[in-house]
Amino acid sequence: MPSFYVSDPIHPQVLDTLHERGEVHLGYGPTATPYAAVQSRVDAVMLRAERFTADKIQASPRLKIIARHGVGTDNVDIQAATDAGVWVTVTPGSNARSVAEHVFALALALARRVPAATAGTAAGQWAAIKPVLTGIELHGRTLGLLGFGRIASLTAGIARGFGMPVLVSDPYVAPDTVEQYGARLVPLDDLIAQCDVLSLHAPLTAATEHIIDAAAIARMRPGTVLINTARGGLVDETAVLAGLESGRLGGAALDVLDGESTDMQDPLPHSPELAARLGSLDNLIVTPHIAGQTTQSLLAAGTQALACIQQALAGQDPEHAVNTVSAAA
Repeated sequence: MPSFYVSDPIHPQVLDTLHERGEVHLGYGPTATPYAAVQSRVDAVMLRAERFTADKIQASPRLKIIARHGVGTDNVDIQAATDAGVWVTVTPGSNARSVAEHVFALALALARRVPAATAGTAAGQWAAIKPVLTGIELHGRTLGLLGFGRIASLTAGIARGFGMPVLVSDPYVAPDTVEQYGARLVPLDDLIAQCDVLSLHAPLTAATEHIIDAAAIARMRPGTVLINTARGGLVDETAVLAGLESGRLGGAALDVLDGESTDMQDPLPHSPELAARLGSLDNLIVTPHIAGQTTQSLLAAGTQALACIQQALAGQDPEHAVNTVSAAA
C-alpha cells in the first residue's frame, strides 16, 4: 500500500480518493504529522506551500514524486529531486480562472474603496465616511498586463466585459496572439506609463525581480492601481509603500509578498514595514496568497496532481513534469 504525504488542505474529494488508495499523512490541522516523522516511508507528496529542500528529498528513500498542487515550483529543490530520481509535476491551468477573477475582486475593492467603507461602517461612522468614499469606475480605464500567459489572457477577457482597453507587455508573445483577446502589445515602458490599472502576471526571474520599483512607479500615471497575484519578488514593497503615501499610486493590492521567498507559511514578519502599514493605509490590500484558492480550482488542481501521482507510482512518466528522471536514478 503506498504512503502519501499532503502538506496543506486540499479538496475533500481528492483527499478521500487518497485515503482509498493508500496511507495518508497530513502535514496540517490539529493532528498534523511533520514530514520528518514519515519521510522514511512516503512514496508520493502532494505539495502546496511547504518547502521541499534537498535535505527532505535525500532523506526519503521511497519517494517517487512531488506533485505540486499549483504551477509554481519555488518551494521545491528541483535539482535535488532530479538527482534522487524523484519526479516534480505541476497542475497548469487549474487555478487560472480563479486568479483572474481575484484580480478583479481586488481592482473593484480598491476602485470602490471597500476596505475603508467596511472599516468605517464597523466603527459606527456611516454618515461621516460616506461623503469621502467616492470611488471610480473601471469602465474606460486602461488595464495593463505585465506577462501574458493563461491567467493574463483570462484577465483580458474579463476586462473586455468591463469596457477596459487592455495593453500587454511580454517579450515572449507575438502581437497577433495578444490581438485575439482584444488587447495590444506594447513595450514595457509604454505599459507602465499608459495604464490605469497594472496587473502583474510574470514569472520571478533575475530579470523580473523588483521590476516594479521606485523608478517604475515614478513613470506611472498619478493614481495608478497596482495588483500583484503572481510572485511577491516582482515588487519592491518599500517603493510601493512610498508610492501609496505620496499619492503616485492610487492603490495597491498584493496577494503575494516578497517574504514568501523566505517563509511561504507566514511571510508578513519578513515584510515588517508593509505589515506595519496594513492598518494605516486604506488604499492597501493584502490577501494571504488566496487568488488561486476556490472550490473549483482546488478540485481541478488536486485531480491533476493525483493523476500525476498515479502515473509515477505505476512506473510511467507523469504528465506536466518539470524535470526528467532517468530509469537508473
